Amino acid sequence: MKIVSGLRYTIVLLFITVSTTTNIKAQQDLHRYDPPWNTPPKSSVEFTIKGINNVPDLYGDIVDPQLVVFFAGNQFMCIDDLLEGFKKRHPHIERIFAETLPPGILAKQIEGESLTIGNLRITHKPDVYTAGKSRIDSMANRFSRIETYAYNKLSLMVPKGNPKKIKSLADLQSKKVRVSMPNPVWEGIGRQIEVAYKKAGGEALHQTVMQKKVTDGSTFLTRIHHRESPLRILLGNSDVAPVWTSEVVYQKMIGNPVEEVEVPQEHNIKSTYRAGRLKNAPRPEAADLFIEYLISDEAKAIYKKYGFEID
Repeated sequence: MKIVSGLRYTIVLLFITVSTTTNIKAQQDLHRYDPPWNTPPKSSVEFTIKGINNVPDLYGDIVDPQLVVFFAGNQFMCIDDLLEGFKKRHPHIERIFAETLPPGILAKQIEGESLTIGNLRITHKPDVYTAGKSRIDSMANRFSRIETYAYNKLSLMVPKGNPKKIKSLADLQSKKVRVSMPNPVWEGIGRQIEVAYKKAGGEALHQTVMQKKVTDGSTFLTRIHHRESPLRILLGNSDVAPVWTSEVVYQKMIGNPVEEVEVPQEHNIKSTYRAGRLKNAPRPEAADLFIEYLISDEAKAIYKKYGFEID
């Protein structure tokens, strides 16, 4: 009896060990692609926990910043290099706070003067706001200076190997193809992709992807496109995502298993990125210095590195 009991105990212990190891591995696999994809600043305590405590679209020093920049979210991959380069040119500006949320959300934050993420409420006013041309132009009365600094175009992001054999925008109308689509309500790219649908397949393609497939669930509308679409592709939740070309370039750059399907020029669109210096910028001198840096050859080279187009 003692031998049998001991054997049972060993079997139970082995089962628990295997189950625990399996669960840990499953959790690791679930969050293996989670941001932050940037390099976090160094601190005495690092408490980023994937899937739980992770705020990838807030950067740098939130207490008493010497410069605050709101970037359209799809530029997140450039932030590390941009802020490092700017600080080298202007070492007296040490504390910088930046956000890379969707431009429509940032515009609402500017208007309402606050933003809450989880339990954190942010009331910083930006010195500089960057977004697509149409967004900046619609807010032109808020800026004392506006500059163009980069451009972008559309690509289709698919999992490595392109299992659904996506070749064009027209393929997105298939019921068997799950689409991750930026929500046009707060993402400028969403409205521009709608234009591309109409170029590639007329109103029929546009309505199929943006109405019928949204209704049946095979088109997913994102809330944070610049993070959500790549994650959905990487985790197998979507088969294709129309994104800026820079998004595919960056995911491949950091070794994630995605591929690009090019959108031909006749169906593509071009986005123009502009930066506005706020008239009521709390830190006007730093704002002017950052605008100058953003249009410098050094900053443009950074954007080119990550798949953006420059003059």
